Amino acid sequence: MPLDQTEFLHRDDNSRLAYRRTRARDGRTGVVWLGGFKSDMAGGKATSLHSATADAGRGFLRFDYFGHGESDGDFADGTVTRWRADALAAIDTLTDGPIVLVGSSMGGWMALLSALARPDRVKGLVLIAPAADFTEKLMWETFDVSIRQEILQTGRWMRPSAYDDGPYPITRELIEDGRNWRVTDKPMPLPIPIRILQGGRDEDVPWRYAAELITQIDGDDIIFTLIKDGDHRLSRDEDIARLITTVGDLTDQIDASF
Repeated sequence: MPLDQTEFLHRDDNSRLAYRRTRARDGRTGVVWLGGFKSDMAGGKATSLHSATADAGRGFLRFDYFGHGESDGDFADGTVTRWRADALAAIDTLTDGPIVLVGSSMGGWMALLSALARPDRVKGLVLIAPAADFTEKLMWETFDVSIRQEILQTGRWMRPSAYDDGPYPITRELIEDGRNWRVTDKPMPLPIPIRILQGGRDEDVPWRYAAELITQIDGDDIIFTLIKDGDHRLSRDEDIARLITTVGDLTDQIDASF
């Protein structure tokens, strides 16, 4: 299957989840990409990692959440519950054997939630600027009173974007639903190797916020890498090369442990 050919997974509500997949040539550990908030599977990190992983003979899966990219749905109707369900459906239906989850920004939160839900399948994590609990801690708690009132009274606030052509909705449902999936207020039993890549100039997920995540994870094999001049996206050539190396080393380590 060509790396740029999209297929669709049909969900129970008749919506379609767009994905692109390469199957492994053997039974080695596969890789699943979990993208960020308002991102899609066609981004540079996802496509470059897919190509490198496929060249190494490993299975690779990337997909678009509900309301993202090529998948069905209105972004404004998306919630953490829905996106977590998308991730688990993709893992359960489109992969087999041991896997490493690579989560970027919101995808880091999805990776943590998926690893907690599927401990028999997920054998390692690579988290890029992990935005765990971002709806509460990086959105709601940072919004001023007028923004909170607008969300509570009208159901949404249009947030300006530094990346897109126009603002996008932050809904009351998104904020309230996110509270059901908080992971940073309790220990996370994840006794698996975890690698975190974090930009020192990240204005969306400050590096200290990502570093504090380590204290909540109940596991010892955790390496936190701070790229001092890196931004939130970590999408420069050198950043992507570091990501590819990190994922390759981790999957090799996991295979060697079997």
